[in-house]
Amino acid sequence: MPETPEALAFYATQSTFSDPGDLARHYADLPRDPAQLARIARDLLIHRVEGDLFGHTHPADRLHNDAESRYIDDILRLVVERNAAALSVRREPGDRFVGTCRDFTLLHCSFLRHAGIPARLRSGFADYFGTTGFHGDHVVTEYWDEKQGWLLADAQLTDPAVTANWPVDFDPMDVPRDRFLVAGEAWRAIRAGGADETTFGLHRPEDGPFWGERFVAGDIRLDLAALNKVETLLWDVWGEDEGEPGSPLPESSREFYDRVAPVISGEVSFEAARKLFAEDDILRTPQTVTCYAPFNGQSLVTLR
Repeated sequence: MPETPEALAFYATQSTFSDPGDLARHYADLPRDPAQLARIARDLLIHRVEGDLFGHTHPADRLHNDAESRYIDDILRLVVERNAAALSVRREPGDRFVGTCRDFTLLHCSFLRHAGIPARLRSGFADYFGTTGFHGDHVVTEYWDEKQGWLLADAQLTDPAVTANWPVDFDPMDVPRDRFLVAGEAWRAIRAGGADETTFGLHRPEDGPFWGERFVAGDIRLDLAALNKVETLLWDVWGEDEGEPGSPLPESSREFYDRVAPVISGEVSFEAARKLFAEDDILRTPQTVTCYAPFNGQSLVTLR
């Protein structure tokens, strides 16, 4: 489906979260090719759980604090403080920003938007990490290709040394949509497609409470926000009922997300996603969110 000029213009400009600010000077010599930009993002960052893969032990302060950086200017500041080389220079693990999938994706989107290429974050679930049959919480880039339309890209997979550890048999710049389900599609797979909710989450039920319908509903809120260029941390929470993680959603909430999920599934209508986010108090990101930082605990955070 052809995308509207308004949508392409919206996603080709920086958000509050992806704007490098005065550090845009470091973007001056970057290429324009989406695949090259994905690899550059990959080589500046290391995931919190990739220490063993790279033979590296993350310093505790970086492990705990780097990924609490919501904004690209803060991420870039840490990158260049640790190594002042051009961004196109691959960093050693000890010089990298210690982040999550969201950080790889936000940096990739920032690079793409700087080049005038429409790009947005998508929250959902990938089947190519860890246990067979499990759909793990993940964030990837969705970018506009003039010939093919919106494509999914996973910057984390652009290093062959990383990809070799996972069952990846596809181009990281064109992730099949049955290998990464955006949050709305995951919800519909569970509710209408008979998929087992215990196979969607941060982990399986035996490893903690972050799985199933309640967790997928949270990703729906994150994905809709990202479609509106509000690209919060993955543990920033708003609009939830009072239920505990892992507890069943009330039937009224399930029916609510039954109505929301189609809006952010398949070929997303830009106008519908914008309207829903603007008009619904549960879905719209407030100025102050509750942050459940994995290492640093709960706090209230006022966004820029």
